[in-house]
Amino acid sequence: MKENICTIPVNEIFEQTGGCPVCTMRDLIEKKYVDYITGAAMMEPDVRILTNEKGFCEKHYKQMLAQCTNRLPICQMLQSHLMEIDKQMLKAPDAKSAKRMAALEDSCFVCEYIEKHLARHLDTVYRNYKSEPEFRKLFEQQEYLCLPHYRRVIAESKSAVGGKYGELCKTAHSLAKKQSDRLKEEVAGFIDSFDYRNAGKPMPEQSRDCIERTIEYLTSRHPADM
Repeated sequence: MKENICTIPVNEIFEQTGGCPVCTMRDLIEKKYVDYITGAAMMEPDVRILTNEKGFCEKHYKQMLAQCTNRLPICQMLQSHLMEIDKQMLKAPDAKSAKRMAALEDSCFVCEYIEKHLARHLDTVYRNYKSEPEFRKLFEQQEYLCLPHYRRVIAESKSAVGGKYGELCKTAHSLAKKQSDRLKEEVAGFIDSFDYRNAGKPMPEQSRDCIERTIEYLTSRHPADM
């Protein structure tokens, strides 16, 4: 495969075969930016302007607190964020302020960076799939696509993939469907282990964590990471 600065990180992910590759891309980007924002960037003026305006979602506040041993920078960031909220949203109880507060509830500095870079990675996936037979083989060999990322791939790739769109959809569907079928069997095994007729029989090993893995398939997030 032809490689450049854009294709190398994507190819490295697809050369592995565990889990959903799009989830892996998302998780790597997320870790990078949580590390970034809890480091020296938190004190950079241009970054502070953005975090004052956008804030963070509940998930990324939790991640920041979990990995930041020095809580002072977080507290300083929260102080300036509260000052921005006071200036922009708490001057008066009016419709304009309510609109700004509603926008803030859907805003997150880290989420926006994740989406920006994930979109770029997925564009590379689609271009690779269109032009690189070796990459198409790597795509076919993935363990599965989670449901949200399966939907995203078939919903947005048509113009980028062109004549390979039908083939991509077929492959993506196969990856999503096989995982759904596996999980249905494992969930059934979990439930059957509680049937009185199976008393004394051990639960199938693959069914022991099927609830968590099914939630991960349905949402793209493992419950432990929510």
